[in-house]
Order: sequence, then structure tokens, then C-alpha cells
Amino acid sequence: MPDLKTIGAALAWGRAATLDSESSSLAAQVLLARLLGVARAWLLAHPETALAAEAARAYAEQVARLAAGEPLAYLTGEQEFYGLAFAVSPQVLVPRPETELLVDEARAILEVRTPPERLRVAEVGTGSGCVAVALAVMVPRLSLVATEIAPGALRLARVNAQRHGVAARIRFVRTDLMAALARGLDLVCANLPYIPTRALAGLAVAQHEPQRALDGGPDGLDPTRRLLAQAQNRMNPGGALLLEIEETHGQAILGLAQRAFPRAEHSIRQDLAGRDRLLRIDLP
Repeated sequence: MPDLKTIGAALAWGRAATLDSESSSLAAQVLLARLLGVARAWLLAHPETALAAEAARAYAEQVARLAAGEPLAYLTGEQEFYGLAFAVSPQVLVPRPETELLVDEARAILEVRTPPERLRVAEVGTGSGCVAVALAVMVPRLSLVATEIAPGALRLARVNAQRHGVAARIRFVRTDLMAALARGLDLVCANLPYIPTRALAGLAVAQHEPQRALDGGPDGLDPTRRLLAQAQNRMNPGGALLLEIEETHGQAILGLAQRAFPRAEHSIRQDLAGRDRLLRIDLP
């Protein structure tokens, strides 16, 4: 084990050890601050403070896991999304900033439709619950259903709903996509697996995050095909669907949407980096 006698020595070693991981200096500070129960600013102001042997060992173990590619959020058990802190674990994907576009677009739709309490809204494949919970927090009168097939993910989503005081307005359902949902939906949001199976082997994320939440089948579009098929007889006239997509899938997914809903309006929204990120379907 490295010689980590002081906070300053520990931070310097952690920064060097995690240089090729998801972060370096910040990650080293976050991990040590969490272990010691202090603020990051306090660490930086007290580099000469001695570090207990037990804390040094625990820190070295966590830095080794981070350097091996494990997401920082799994080590801390928390990730920020849409300005809210969400509990996460290896049973769910780590919420990502690009998915905030899905929440933005859903909020824009809800603002111009019937009062939220009269709309039937669903999030399909909720994972940690970040999209459903963010919507419930940001649209106070909204109630919605969130589906998920993995029981561990559903448990964590319920924890996050309780954490943010919206558990009474989100009905969590264990089902395959929309299979257990009835007709009459006004808005459906989904961030489904969209990575082609053959591409998973070369992705570092697939070594630590749940493959079932990443694997989109041979071309990455299988879950989307199934969702569109299920949605055909479950949407209300004038309803809308929002699906996060892989940036290279724009034209292919537009074709799927046009075949599933030929009379609808279809569009692709781009994220802040200018990449295709979201399919929007507006039904007549």
C-alpha cells in the first residue's frame, strides 16, 4: 500500500493513480472527503493533517477501483441529475447529463398541454428513476407511471422518489417496456438500451454498468422497435413520445417511427454538443 500519512499525500497519490479514469483531482478529493466526512474545501485547506491508517487503506482501495474504471458514482452511491441528487448502484446506469434533454423536452410538452393532473404520462425503463422523479419534482401537479423490468432498479427508483418527496405521485410497475400499461397515454418518455451488442465488448462502461441497460441488440434498435409496436395502440390522439437515441441512429430511428406512426410528425432533437440525441413523435 502507498504511504499516505497526510491528506496532501493522499490527494496527490489519488490524482496520479486516477489520471486515466473518469476524473483525477476532483475524484480524489470527492472520495477522500466522503471517507472522512468533511467538505472538499476543508481537505484543500488542511493538506498537512495526518491520515489514520484505516482511512488510508479504505481510500487506497476505492482509488484502485476508480482507476480500474468503476464509475465514481458507484463508489459514492450518488449522482447528480437535473440539479437533484440520486442514489445509484451497479444495478442501474449512472444518470448522464445528455439525458437531461429528455426532461427538458417533456417539460416543454407538459407546459402547453392540458393541466398536468389530467394527463397520463409514462416513463418506460426508468432505471434509477431519475427522469420520472425529475419530472414529478419540476411539474408539481403531475402524476405518472414508471416501468422497469429489473426488480433491483425498481427498488432504487422508489428510494429516489421517496428521497425527493414524490413517491405518492409515481406509480412504479414491473413490466417489459409498456406491456402492463393500459390504453390512453398522453406522453411517453424512454431512454432504452441502444448500444449494438457487438460494440459492448469494446466499451469500458459495459465492464461495470448493467449490460441489460445497454444492449440494444444486433443493431441497437431492438428495444425501440418493441416500444414503438407496443405504443401503437396505447397512445391518445394528440399524444407524444420522446425517446433518447444513440447519436448515429437518427435516420434509422426516424424510419422506424414513420412506419409505426405514419400520420404523426417526427423530429430529431440535438444535445448541447450538436449530436442527435432525442426522437420526438407528435401524434395527430
